[in-house]
Amino acid sequence: MEQLTPMMQQYMETKNEYKDCILFYRLGDFYEMFFDDAICAHKELELTLTGKSCGLKERAPMCGVPFHSAETYINRLVERGYKVAICEQVEDPKLAKGLVKREVTRIVTPGTNCFTGSLDETRNNYLMGIVSVDHSFGISIVDVTTGEYMLTEVESVSKLLDEVNKFMPAEIICNDSFYISGVDLTDLSERLGITISALEPRYFEKESCREALCRHFHVSSLDGMGVEEYSIGMIAAGAVMMYLIETQKCALEHISHLQPYHVGKYMLLDRNTRRNLELVETLREKQKRGSLLWVLDKTKTAMGARKLRASIEQPLIEEEEILARYDAIEELNANVITREEIREYLNPVYDLERLLSKISYRTVNPRDMIALESSLEMLPAIRMLLGNFKAPLFKDLYDKMDALEDIYGWIHSAIEEEPPISVREGGIFKNGYHEEIDKLRQAKTEGKDWLANLEAKEKEHTGIKNLRIKYNKVFGYYFEVTKSFLDQVPENWIRKQTLTNAERYTTDELKEMEDVILGAEDRLYNLEYAVFCELRDKIFEQMKRIQDTASVIAFLDMLASLAYVAEHNQYVRPTINHNGSITIKEGRHPVIEQMMTKDMFIANDTYLDDDTHRVVIITGPNMAGKSTYMRQTALISLMAQIGCFVPAREADLSLVDRIFTRVGASDDLASGQSTFMVEMTEVANILHNATKDSLIILDEIGRGTSTFDGLSIAWSVVEHIVNKKKIGAKTLFATHYHELTELEGKLEGVQNYCIAVKEDGEDIVFLRKIVKGGADRSYGIQVARLAGVPDEVLVRAREIADLLEAKDANSNLSKLTDLSEKDLKGGTEAMTQLSIFDTMETTNQTDAILFELRDINLSNVTPMDAMNLVYKWQNKLKEQW
Repeated sequence: MEQLTPMMQQYMETKNEYKDCILFYRLGDFYEMFFDDAICAHKELELTLTGKSCGLKERAPMCGVPFHSAETYINRLVERGYKVAICEQVEDPKLAKGLVKREVTRIVTPGTNCFTGSLDETRNNYLMGIVSVDHSFGISIVDVTTGEYMLTEVESVSKLLDEVNKFMPAEIICNDSFYISGVDLTDLSERLGITISALEPRYFEKESCREALCRHFHVSSLDGMGVEEYSIGMIAAGAVMMYLIETQKCALEHISHLQPYHVGKYMLLDRNTRRNLELVETLREKQKRGSLLWVLDKTKTAMGARKLRASIEQPLIEEEEILARYDAIEELNANVITREEIREYLNPVYDLERLLSKISYRTVNPRDMIALESSLEMLPAIRMLLGNFKAPLFKDLYDKMDALEDIYGWIHSAIEEEPPISVREGGIFKNGYHEEIDKLRQAKTEGKDWLANLEAKEKEHTGIKNLRIKYNKVFGYYFEVTKSFLDQVPENWIRKQTLTNAERYTTDELKEMEDVILGAEDRLYNLEYAVFCELRDKIFEQMKRIQDTASVIAFLDMLASLAYVAEHNQYVRPTINHNGSITIKEGRHPVIEQMMTKDMFIANDTYLDDDTHRVVIITGPNMAGKSTYMRQTALISLMAQIGCFVPAREADLSLVDRIFTRVGASDDLASGQSTFMVEMTEVANILHNATKDSLIILDEIGRGTSTFDGLSIAWSVVEHIVNKKKIGAKTLFATHYHELTELEGKLEGVQNYCIAVKEDGEDIVFLRKIVKGGADRSYGIQVARLAGVPDEVLVRAREIADLLEAKDANSNLSKLTDLSEKDLKGGTEAMTQLSIFDTMETTNQTDAILFELRDINLSNVTPMDAMNLVYKWQNKLKEQW
């Protein structure tokens, strides 16, 4: 360190405090990076790598970016998971004695990034704190750009992952124990792109966390904040608060409320369900278009868009809240003109929540103030229209909303309509707002007149026709004379700078004018900055009022969007029942119908209940619409619990606690899992976590293994789900195993449905209509024809199919025609009878099989045992034949 130059010593002292960050070190008009930070930034940002003398034998690697464009570069680093420490000059270089004092003013991390230009305004940017304690987890979630701050607790890894997938944080901070809690951290960081870092133990000391929260919220105790039952969650919230204070270096007063919540308040949706139902993005392209959010989002404000997205991610469980939203949407659509007036007034409203965070961070600029002003201007009209509605939810919103006319008046009377972006260059305030600013502005204007008169006078006196008075920050004001007129320069002019084609001079008179003008200009800029800060702080004192109103605007915007979509897409208000049934008449898939030609979508009915229609087995060929039908049922249930109207002619629904989907699968080679392993993992999750109040969507269970293994698993899964003593959940089960249709009438609660198909010679037409009964064939060869498989392959496939149907013993082996359960309700095991070979050549091997069959005590054989026996016999026969 002693060998380094004083400036580099200052740099290294700062860098040693922030070793885990890339340090943006302010030098004049640039942020510079040195040593390893420079090499990293050179690679990540494609910056030119140079060097700087630092007192060592070799020059220090160096690269930098202009301060005015630093945000872009910082965002790119943060998006790649880096932390960036911003080190600013904290004293005026003109007043500094020796080195200018510098301090880190903020650390930017993925979860604390407030640069609005890099953030998606329609979604939150969450930081999540997780504390693992004795197999339980405390969770805290915060969005520093909006001030949202929540906490909860869960008791298992699966429930923790549900919360992670719900909020999709950009960053997770945790204690060391979290790393050995059983959570797949690689999956979170690589697949979901979440930055994860363990903090020092001091962040998770209970008393320190409690003190941090009390200090931030200015309370002596947390007793009145409703967090008493969340002792581990409180630790997570305290750790998050300490992390924010240390990284953001400001009071964060816009984070004004800590909201505890119980995970049971919302419908639980795991990651597979969110992906398969394409709630906020499509499965393959990861685009908004083609998702449920794309259909429902007709919001006018960024706040409303975020609120709608959060509602889709967290469907409601409480019937009262759901019905309140139905009432509000119904009234909006009964008053379409008023609804559209509200939407028009919402259109100019900017993102109040993120504007407030800028005020809290003291980074708000004059143009942000104009955005705030134009937003506040709309509020009185919106509140007046809101007061015309009668629904209780609107009454509540009306009471919470403040028109904020006083704050609008402050800004309107002060800030120019088109102010500069910078707060340091003047031109912010209207004439007449501040007397001293007006006087200094006049002096500055007069100074320009003085300079113009002096320039004209000296032109005439010297005869230098192209004489100009110019200015820069280094040399101030000067006369610039080209080389061709140097012989006409008066002797009393003082040379200031020599250029290639010109010389620059000053005079005593020009120097006097410069002192007056620059003195007035400096005083003006400093005064405007001070007055702007006063106005900013005055507005900041009204933070709570603005936050409450922003919350109302977001909710109102969401409701208006849902009402608009309901009207234009011809959705209906669902009814909620308590008998456990789901009845949908002429239901439609909300997304697919919007992507098809009008009136081309085929509507279908759905009926599920807790009694005779617990499990509906759906058969039919590929591409016929089984997956669409099942997904639309899940989406209609989910939309209803958002509080949204649904795409159907009629819908009477019971509330569900969870929706599970297992639709399609693919290899997960990165973690060494095959298609079948992925499928079985998803099935296991469902069987472990579903309840009788869940809705389960299963598509093609058991397709990734041999026919008998797959059929055995599918059969057993149906038995397990339909059994009220085990799960008893309402389930749609699509399959190509036609043998499963034998379960209707054998297992109580199982019903068969199929997709109607019309045959036309060798071709088929998908009618896309669900009808009662089971399909008797899969039409695989016909589907292959539609896909364009060559005719010669299709002809040979037909020959092989005919041969297999006539001679293959497998078709006989797979006919488990008489499976029944004597008492599923009581939970007793099934008695199984197998009708096996109608005809078979007698050999030594077959004799052995028949003898084994003769000696089996069927009263002790379970369905799964029977399937395993058949599988073993099949393999023996294959070896022989």
